[in-house]
Amino acid sequence: MDQFGEERKLQPNELDEIRLEAYKNSKFYTERTKKFHDSSIVRKDFKVGQQVLLYNSRLRPIWGKLRSKWIEPFVGTNVYPYGAVEIQSPCIDKSFKVNGHRLEPFLNNPSLLDAVVEEMSLLDPVSLSQ
Repeated sequence: MDQFGEERKLQPNELDEIRLEAYKNSKFYTERTKKFHDSSIVRKDFKVGQQVLLYNSRLRPIWGKLRSKWIEPFVGTNVYPYGAVEIQSPCIDKSFKVNGHRLEPFLNNPSLLDAVVEEMSLLDPVSLSQ
């Protein structure tokens, strides 16, 4: 009887140890997954005066395939911590705050605008056998 009583006293301690070890392993796992997830996030740094495109999040049932989901270039007027950006439209003087995840930098490449363009008429095709 004494041996049975002694085992009975030790059994809750073993269960507590197993529970604490499982809790520690769970905490270790969540830390590792958070670290992996945060490493795959690409940070976007915006500056005041930078032109950005805004993602149009309104879902419409009839949208053209080739229609862009990005709205006109806006100008960033203020950058807040934790990713919020205040933008202003060049057409309208109204400014508003948006999440930085909804913005993309507007890349205006002036060298493409000055490129030499060759025109070709499709009305009179030239045969390749000549």
